[in-house]
Amino acid sequence: MVRDSFSDRIMVIIVYILLSLLAISTLYPFLNALAISFNEGMDTSRGGITLWPRVFTLENYGVVFKDERLINGFVISVLRTVIGTFSSILCTAIFAYGMSKRELIGRKYYMIMCIITMYFGGGLIPTFLLIRNLGLMNSFWVFIIPSLIGVWNMIIFRTFFQGLPSGLEESAKIDGCGNWGTFFRIVIPLSGPVIATLSLFAAVAHWNEWFLAGIYISDVDKYPIQTILRQILLSNIVTSQGGMDSAALAHMDRVKTVTSKSLSMATMMVATLPIITVYPFVQRHFVKGVLVGSLKE
Repeated sequence: MVRDSFSDRIMVIIVYILLSLLAISTLYPFLNALAISFNEGMDTSRGGITLWPRVFTLENYGVVFKDERLINGFVISVLRTVIGTFSSILCTAIFAYGMSKRELIGRKYYMIMCIITMYFGGGLIPTFLLIRNLGLMNSFWVFIIPSLIGVWNMIIFRTFFQGLPSGLEESAKIDGCGNWGTFFRIVIPLSGPVIATLSLFAAVAHWNEWFLAGIYISDVDKYPIQTILRQILLSNIVTSQGGMDSAALAHMDRVKTVTSKSLSMATMMVATLPIITVYPFVQRHFVKGVLVGSLKE
């Protein structure tokens, strides 16, 4: 057994210290916001809240869950994330499966056109005109259809599919499977790690996205929770006339301890915690799923 040298042990200690500092700097803002969300608003205005609420209360969350606008935004975000992730992964995987076939006529030209879209876009105004002409303005489907195909995800899928043994598909075809049968019965079941990883990336992107609603949605009732949260954080809309649901405003009037800051932190937690809880379930797939695109071209 070879013992580590003194310099190796010093290096390990330095690495652990740096990683610990990085973890603390990453976790502290989140834990601080969590503590403020559970702390009495008037007491929070005094400052000094760090990792633990000084005057514990649930009134901040009571106001949040009495605001129908926030609840409606939460439902829209959940639907958008579930439907958008499923449809995006499915369409991207189908596209990548076709692009992985070397016998596909014009395969290189299709790939070049796809890569060009990764670096060059039409801009906001041409995209706005396209969305309007497609009839997606003020529609829930503006969150889903434009993001059905992700070129980077397609490249990762394609590389993974190319790495599968060709004998599997040949055996499936001998048994009578067509292209669709081979894809859904053979390829997809073997693609668990890459599907799990890319699904998480797509879900996080859908859940955190707030810009599209401000551009293409005119009905506030169709806003996802992230867009509503942005309005709260930037303009304190919760305290302005018409900014909150009447039931939530009445409840906030009764609870004088709730402030704009404490309510913002509570809304932020409601908007953040659901997507964070997904990470532990797919974390074990990260290494294999993310690095698969670098294994073979």
